[in-house]
Amino acid sequence: MNRDLARGLQAAWGLPEFRDGLRHLVDLDEVTVLLAALSAPDRDGEVERSLLGLLRSGLEATEVREAVLLLLERDGVRRPLVAAAVAPLADRPGQVTAVSSATEDPAVRREVRAVLDSADVRELIWQAIDDQVRDNRFGLVRRAAVLFVRHPSARRLAWALRRHGVLRELRRRA
Repeated sequence: MNRDLARGLQAAWGLPEFRDGLRHLVDLDEVTVLLAALSAPDRDGEVERSLLGLLRSGLEATEVREAVLLLLERDGVRRPLVAAAVAPLADRPGQVTAVSSATEDPAVRREVRAVLDSADVRELIWQAIDDQVRDNRFGLVRRAAVLFVRHPSARRLAWALRRHGVLRELRRRA
């Protein structure tokens, strides 16, 4: 497991309100098994689908979603998690800088909260993730278009990410 990710998870777990809030909402043994399977070099797609399913059910629970969003407001939790997320992008310093900058912006975090607060938007995001996992590019593009046309919160988040250069860096070739 990535060292920065492990530090971020330890910081999150060290917060009593997070640990206590999730204990009755999430099967911690299942999470432990999935994280161990994900850290194996020969993991299969089924493990990733199981983790996505667990993440999806967790984000549908208001208590879990609120606990995670509150945690991400804390610098001591957010920064190690962001460092772990961008570590594989070391060969793309512009993307690392853009993502890191966006996560430090309270306006971006407010837009993320607004997007995640909408059940319709969450459903479209999960459908897009499913399309990506199944390598259905047409479905992915269609879901993204629906998000931007029907949901102002998704447009506002895209503009907030654009201000930090995230969209520009995602388009740039490796």
